[in-house]
Amino acid sequence: MPINWFPGHMNTTRQKLATLMPRCDVVVELLDARLPESSSNPLLDELRRNIPGKGENGTPGDLPCITVLNKADLADPTVTKAWRERFEQDRGVQTMALTITRPGEPDRILRLVRKLAPRRIEKGLKVRVVIVGIPNVGKSTLLNALRGKKVAGVGDEPAVTKGNQEIDLKNGVVLIDTPGILWPKFENEEVGYRLAASGAIKDTALDYDDVAIFAARHLLTAYPTELRARFKLDELPAEPITLIETIGKKRGCLISGGEVDFNRASELLLREMRSGKLGRISLEQP
Repeated sequence: MPINWFPGHMNTTRQKLATLMPRCDVVVELLDARLPESSSNPLLDELRRNIPGKGENGTPGDLPCITVLNKADLADPTVTKAWRERFEQDRGVQTMALTITRPGEPDRILRLVRKLAPRRIEKGLKVRVVIVGIPNVGKSTLLNALRGKKVAGVGDEPAVTKGNQEIDLKNGVVLIDTPGILWPKFENEEVGYRLAASGAIKDTALDYDDVAIFAARHLLTAYPTELRARFKLDELPAEPITLIETIGKKRGCLISGGEVDFNRASELLLREMRSGKLGRISLEQP
């Protein structure tokens, strides 16, 4: 199922990021802890490398990057730990796993930001931080938490933020928000499915049933215990379609004649997985 969901403002954002990087001191990249690689943008490492004036004595250098695995409370902690080690080793970034809706968690990001820009601090200059990430990963929620009041739109659907915002926190840090940016087409079909299963892609851009079948296949393989416990199943079906039908019968997703409403059952499974009711689940491993 190739997914091509690339609103026009995202292409504009990619161009703006390229011109924005030289003005920034630190990049904060927000990822979904349940699918860190699939929710990362392969353009970012390219855009933050070899920036004029960011090295020693005004030479080109790389912008330091903090990769935040957000929604860590929904992800498998063992898998999250493995992803952090992978990113730190392969990409040379600092990583954090947290849930930005929890009190005090966003402040941890600011403390690390200051450590990564010592020259700006020593000169009494404000540290300019650009926040990037795919839609629906929590950028606006982070901005609101750091500022202490609502300064950015927040919604359950992706693509709420449409333009850049600069916010002076009055504590030596200036935040720059950007709209969520995805790459134009997911060449790896499973990346598209993972993003869809997590809710990063608008539900109108895909077929619920296909995504639910993908999610059910993954859950049967990686999290059978959680499935049995949540849906009170003594035995698990071997096939994902049968699993969804079984869940539909258990939860009353029926149409006339007692047949399972497969679409309703699919929505139910995805909703429970996204909300964490199935437990702490990761959709991919390093």
